[in-house]
Amino acid sequence: MTLATAPATDSCFRRLSPPRDAQTPYAVTVVLQTAGRPSLLRAVRSVLQQDLAERLQLLIGVDTPFDTAELEVLVTARCPPRVDVSLFYPGYSTSRRHGGLSPNFYGGALRTILSYTANSPYVAYLDDDDWWGANHLATLLQAVAGKAWAFSRRWLVDEESGWPICPDEWDSVGPGKGINAERFGGFVSPSNLLISREAFHLFFPLWSLAAFDDGSGEDRLVFNELRQLPWADSETLSCFYSLRPAQQQDIHHRREFEHRGLLWPLQRDLIGEMTAQEATARRAAAAGAWTEVRQQAQALLARAPHHAGALGLLAEAEWQAGRREEGIDLLCQSLAIDDREPAPYLLLAEHLQALGAAAEAAHIQDLVARRFNGG
Repeated sequence: MTLATAPATDSCFRRLSPPRDAQTPYAVTVVLQTAGRPSLLRAVRSVLQQDLAERLQLLIGVDTPFDTAELEVLVTARCPPRVDVSLFYPGYSTSRRHGGLSPNFYGGALRTILSYTANSPYVAYLDDDDWWGANHLATLLQAVAGKAWAFSRRWLVDEESGWPICPDEWDSVGPGKGINAERFGGFVSPSNLLISREAFHLFFPLWSLAAFDDGSGEDRLVFNELRQLPWADSETLSCFYSLRPAQQQDIHHRREFEHRGLLWPLQRDLIGEMTAQEATARRAAAAGAWTEVRQQAQALLARAPHHAGALGLLAEAEWQAGRREEGIDLLCQSLAIDDREPAPYLLLAEHLQALGAAAEAAHIQDLVARRFNGG
């Protein structure tokens, strides 16, 4: 995304998607605040690709102005009829960091404002450097029935390579659990949350405050109120949380990675070796050398068990060797980790068709049409 700062303009609430019925409430609203980081496009794309039959509202709050041309092109090209996208910029930053009055440095009052603006009974939140799997909102809406809020589980992702490291089993894991249990009563990150607008309407102002001197901690304030309300866990790994290399060196992350034998996030030189292993495996696949593909993919997975590309390569090696059920299982594992492109889905549909599972193949093809072709 081009991040050239656009001239400050008057207050603006602008719809990016085609004109549709906005008065009828949506099933869920997604609030996404941003200063225009390049990762915004990835986050927005993951919302547009949600596998959700109900109508969805996406409200993008702008803290500091940026060139929105690429964002508008993405929405124009990829926004399905069931999704409405609007952009809100008040004409100035509400964040104290940028001269505003709200103590929260990271978006100021945007989450508060847009939570009240949401025309739906439920509000979900997404940071612009995170993204969601296609099943994120559907599984949360199913989980939240009869509760005040629900949360998903998340993958920890290496920001530089984009590879998932492992599931987060110690930080954003819910009330009374994890490394935050004693100090904060547990924790759930904003990108994992789905909140009932009615149950939480008195507490939305907490999003604009800060718990710590550096202007952060609004998520702790919000969670402190949430944990006292009825909640549900979707038990689904549907959120992807980017960790900078410096964050991966934090004592708790380092301890947990070492406990799981995950050395590559801590020893960055290994990433180059692993990239070369994947490239070798892909060249072997192009040449039909499936034994070599299997060897290289297995070696890569020994270092990074959740490497989606390696799982996909191993899946095809197993399929080509006649171990078709194993191949399909591995391909499904790969898609559970990275479902952002249509090609693996189409390959899965092709394999299912070859096995005589026509109904399952048709379901996958319909999913591709809905998610990737604006269906």
